[in-house]
Amino acid sequence: MKQMALILGLLWLGALALPAQDWARTRLDKSPRHQEWVTVTNGARPVQCFVVYPEVKDKATAIVLIHEIFGLTDWAREMADELAAAGYIVVAPDLLSGSGPGGGGSDSFTNGPSAVTKAVSLLPPDQVAGDLNAAVEYAAKIPAASGKVAVAGFCWGGGQAFRLATNNKELKAAFVFYGPPPQKPDSEARIACPVYGFYGGNDQRVTVTVPEAAEAMRAAGKQYEPVIYDGAGHGFMRAGEAPDASDANKKARDAAFQRLVELLKKI
Repeated sequence: MKQMALILGLLWLGALALPAQDWARTRLDKSPRHQEWVTVTNGARPVQCFVVYPEVKDKATAIVLIHEIFGLTDWAREMADELAAAGYIVVAPDLLSGSGPGGGGSDSFTNGPSAVTKAVSLLPPDQVAGDLNAAVEYAAKIPAASGKVAVAGFCWGGGQAFRLATNNKELKAAFVFYGPPPQKPDSEARIACPVYGFYGGNDQRVTVTVPEAAEAMRAAGKQYEPVIYDGAGHGFMRAGEAPDASDANKKARDAAFQRLVELLKKI
């Protein structure tokens, strides 16, 4: 019942109109960093991934970035570029690859955000896990990468980042942005990396799960460090960058990004 309530809540959010992201596309188009699309394979399934490289002299830690329930949007790709600007190789898989109209991905949906959120919500969990594991494997083998891979996910992707940590022991860290914890009993016992949480104080639907997650991680002897940002709502990493950002969302976004980068330096 808990899992179904969370899914219904995400669907409700997805049914709302996603604000235009022209500002994100503009920033992305002005980026000096190398961006490319690659195809990774989950068995016979091709998965399109957006990859951004930092301008650094040494091999870099790689981050697998998991998009929101809105799919691989301009903002998700712009966030990948921001992390690359901080010195990291970022691999952002489009988990809707092949699921859109005409066999397309996220950008093939032209009939509104509710169609995208429904498609994301209906993705088979095993397929999502396989796609993400394929992205991790690819990221670890990039010649310019150090071999260290972390995962960062937002909204629906935050929950998937937490879940990925339960089934991929190669991860060095998992960064969960306002996503729910794993739902299967005792799944925390399989986590082999630290998990860092980022939550909005005004996002009770998700933030209410933090105490239970903390207790489950503590009982399993695992590292879980959540931070709740006062006044921030759900999706504050995106909303805090928008031109009409509230003060609370902007403050939370800036503090959370700084924390993320500082934690990444410790990997």
